Amino acid sequence: MKVLAIIPARYASTRFPGKPLAELGGESIISRVYNRVRRAEGVDDVMVATDDESICDHVESFCEEGAVMMTSDTHTSGTERCGEVVERLERQGYFYDVIINVQGDEPFVEPAQLQTLIEAFKDPKVQIATLATSIKDTDELLSPNNVKVVFDQNFKALYFSRQPIPYVRDVEVKKWVGTAAYYKHVGIYAFRSQVLAQICKPVPCLIEKSERLEQLRWLYEGLPIQVCLTDHANIGIDTPEDLAAAEKYLKQKKTK
Repeated sequence: MKVLAIIPARYASTRFPGKPLAELGGESIISRVYNRVRRAEGVDDVMVATDDESICDHVESFCEEGAVMMTSDTHTSGTERCGEVVERLERQGYFYDVIINVQGDEPFVEPAQLQTLIEAFKDPKVQIATLATSIKDTDELLSPNNVKVVFDQNFKALYFSRQPIPYVRDVEVKKWVGTAAYYKHVGIYAFRSQVLAQICKPVPCLIEKSERLEQLRWLYEGLPIQVCLTDHANIGIDTPEDLAAAEKYLKQKKTK
């Protein structure tokens, strides 16, 4: 099984322009992501996909030749950017069985998380896999920035939502954690290559537009999503405030 990890990285973020180039602990965010992904066993190749020349130039300064690709600036998601990379590579005669999409704002991604996703594809029925981690805090549960997921007994996703799911009837909200099991979605995806091409084609459905979660389109189209559990709740960087919090977290880790 040949595996390609793609790291989509765009410059024009509304909340944090130039985010991939911002420094965290003296190293750019995109460099941190790339180097952590490279450490994952089972990942054969890593490529950064960007629509910005400054990001492209920066990545070329620290990684091996061919590890970055300039892509279209019209993509609406990292998944679409990954789709373009795979399509172009296949035209050049490079083929992969599994594609992992690791967002360029995940500097604390754990190599073990990617290995967990790769393991899932030993089951030939798995087409898409993603990660989730247990929620133990009420504030974390109630935040719409934390996407929640529920899944069936075979760990197939039933639904993703920014709302707390499941709803616990006749129990006050502050007691929901501990009464029911809650899981936060960790937004790293892995796809079989042919499925990646398939999911980039449909137009967004109503539930995707409502929640602004692209994975709901895949469920709507009838594609099963395998949920793999992880103990690591990654810290993503969406805003300058998130970067400051990540700096603080990094310093705390170094002092332990």
